[in-house]
Amino acid sequence: MTAPVLKHHTFKDKFIAWLHLTRFDKPIGTELLLYPTLWALFLANVGFGRLPSVAHVVIFAMGAVLMRASGCAINDFADRKVDGQVKRTKSRPLADGRLSAKTAVLTFVGLSLLAASLLVFLPVQVFYWSLIAVVLAFIYPFMKRYTHLPQVVLAMAFGWAVPMAYVATIGKVDVWGWLVFGAYMCWTVAYDTQYAMCDRDDDIRIGVKSTAILFGRLDVVIIMMLQACFVGMMAVVLWHYFNGWAVLGILPVVAMVIHQYHLIKHKERLSCFSAFRQNAWVGRYMLLLVVGCCLF
Repeated sequence: MTAPVLKHHTFKDKFIAWLHLTRFDKPIGTELLLYPTLWALFLANVGFGRLPSVAHVVIFAMGAVLMRASGCAINDFADRKVDGQVKRTKSRPLADGRLSAKTAVLTFVGLSLLAASLLVFLPVQVFYWSLIAVVLAFIYPFMKRYTHLPQVVLAMAFGWAVPMAYVATIGKVDVWGWLVFGAYMCWTVAYDTQYAMCDRDDDIRIGVKSTAILFGRLDVVIIMMLQACFVGMMAVVLWHYFNGWAVLGILPVVAMVIHQYHLIKHKERLSCFSAFRQNAWVGRYMLLLVVGCCLF
């Protein structure tokens, strides 16, 4: 048997691999984190009859980009020994040997520190809340080994920017801020379960846990219930901050959710992935609706 030939990776190869590690080449995850952060930032300012400052928008946007990228790096570090056994992830840079585990850890630390540096420009209370976000981002990738609810931990990690936005704006998280957070939790668990349905067969084979496995035959039903809770809670939030006309604006989201149902009802891998990607449009539309209500 001949020894395997080790491929030499150029700087360009390494850089492309690093982009894959941080998913900068796949911005949908950043969008799913960014848009709800901006919903919260705009909504928290409504009570003061103003729009959020440009500085706050830039800071929270940059924080979302950096923390999503750092989360992807630590996720690939945690999954480096199993990604190669999953169809969808076998070409990730740690799984195929283009990058080392050390690079992933250094990327997580470096990007997290860059995100933390943005806190200098925010009230000190936000710093204390951010510590929870970092812990959640770090532990999430390892949860799939111990619980069938890693999607819930992901939702908390992604959604923690919502209370942070309220703290930065009004100094605390009021009941409406927690309601936005709860709505985001429901939405995230729903779309990440759609994502997990793509890998369910591989996950069962290698012993990785997920809500897609936990929900079993009821996966589609529970996803739709979670989506309904998301829409309902956001409708209540819009009613509180604006009026009944704003609630009517959420009807296109209902149509998007129904479309996702038709995509996932047969539980086919590619259709479930397509449904997951459709949630970017939900986030975009909700942001336009919230900003539009703030302006008009």
